[in-house]
Amino acid sequence: MKVYYETILLLNFLLDFMILYGTKRILKKKQSNHRLLIGSMIGSMTTIFLFIKVNSFSLFFLKIVISSLMILVSFGRGDFFHTIFYFYMISIIVGGSVYLFDLREFHSFYYLALLGLSSSTILIFVYEFLQYKEKYLNKYLVTIVYRNKKYQLEGFIDTGNRLVSPIKKESIILVNLSLEMTQVIYVPYKALNTTGVIPCIRPDKILINEQEFHHCLIGISKDKFSINGMECILPNQFKEALC
Repeated sequence: MKVYYETILLLNFLLDFMILYGTKRILKKKQSNHRLLIGSMIGSMTTIFLFIKVNSFSLFFLKIVISSLMILVSFGRGDFFHTIFYFYMISIIVGGSVYLFDLREFHSFYYLALLGLSSSTILIFVYEFLQYKEKYLNKYLVTIVYRNKKYQLEGFIDTGNRLVSPIKKESIILVNLSLEMTQVIYVPYKALNTTGVIPCIRPDKILINEQEFHHCLIGISKDKFSINGMECILPNQFKEALC
């Protein structure tokens, strides 16, 4: 039976580490894996509840306390509730993997299969979530008003778009539009060892998800782009304001 206890403890530790690591990847946190290992050690303490009598309410309360401590040790106090939400979400998914196996019986195949299935499930979930976030959650409705005409486009933030006007340092939104331009402002750019100028206009109004932005220009892209159906590339400078 001693081997059985140690195996359960090790399994719990590895599962906790995978859940914490998955949480780290989803939230793009920069904490070191050493902190996750310490958090996993704390989480493995729940193993003792398999072998002692604890009523349901006390068990629930103790698990909440231990999981909260795991998050604080692994990631700190910042965005605590946001972090613990995703921690529990991944835990529920892994719980579905555990349900497939009868861990009351010692069988090495069960544990190896559980670790493989759980890690694969977490990796797939993290990958699909990040793909969804990149494709849908970073999508914005951009309304451009210029010369009494309104244009509505779908746009996304490109962290590589750091174009600004040379004098007033105004951010530049790149669009695929054909406009009758007046008072054109030419802004130089450099990308991939190529240089050039991009024609820009100063719009009457810019709304992004109903939020008005000032001190920005509209750059008319010569090259037509289509990234996931987007017609507008927002500058990196807008990232904080739109989060």
